[in-house]
Amino acid sequence: MRIVFLGPPGSGKGTQAQVIARSLGIPQISTGDLLREAADKGTPAGTKAQEYMERGALVPDSIVIELVREAISNGDQFILDGFPRTLEQATTLDDVLEEMNLALDAVISIDVPLDSLVERLSGRLTCPECNAIYHTSYNPPRQKGLCDTCGEDLYQRADDTPGAITHRFEIYKKQTTPLIQYYKDKGTLITLDGTRSIDEISAEVGGIITRLEKDHGVQRSYPSR
Repeated sequence: MRIVFLGPPGSGKGTQAQVIARSLGIPQISTGDLLREAADKGTPAGTKAQEYMERGALVPDSIVIELVREAISNGDQFILDGFPRTLEQATTLDDVLEEMNLALDAVISIDVPLDSLVERLSGRLTCPECNAIYHTSYNPPRQKGLCDTCGEDLYQRADDTPGAITHRFEIYKKQTTPLIQYYKDKGTLITLDGTRSIDEISAEVGGIITRLEKDHGVQRSYPSR
């Protein structure tokens, strides 16, 4: 199974990607995680990426693609979380997959309006250790301030303010509008209403995965989170 999750910051794409990856036992690939891991390990690509991140600049596509190529070369199944972000990245990803004789099964876009994102992100909490995501109202941890999975202290991102959220949303829309149309034209795009609860979205995603697996001759009951 090879799936891309798209959606603006705070849409819940990372949460849904985690659910699928855990349920199906396949890797979830997040470019943010790849960049941080490569930088921590001091790999050549990671060292280059660190220089851009320290300046607050966008990491060039060439570096991101290099890391993604390495990550997906480890197997023929994966969940891509928030990548590609631009049309150029999408066409390059297609070239990489074609070299591997692979293709995407689906691109799932989680659609959430700006006002809902502001409300949602202003209460978002993140685990610095395992990257689990919580919300003070919609998805609180069992113990206040602590991650359910690893027990680390949760934190709120400094850019989760209304002004910063609006700016990020505008950038996302500008970058991904051509990308959405690209996957729609290819017939792989599936758009979901992201204003619903996590469990409701997970249930719909589960149905999508079940149908895709049946197309591949796989019979399995897809569990929710």
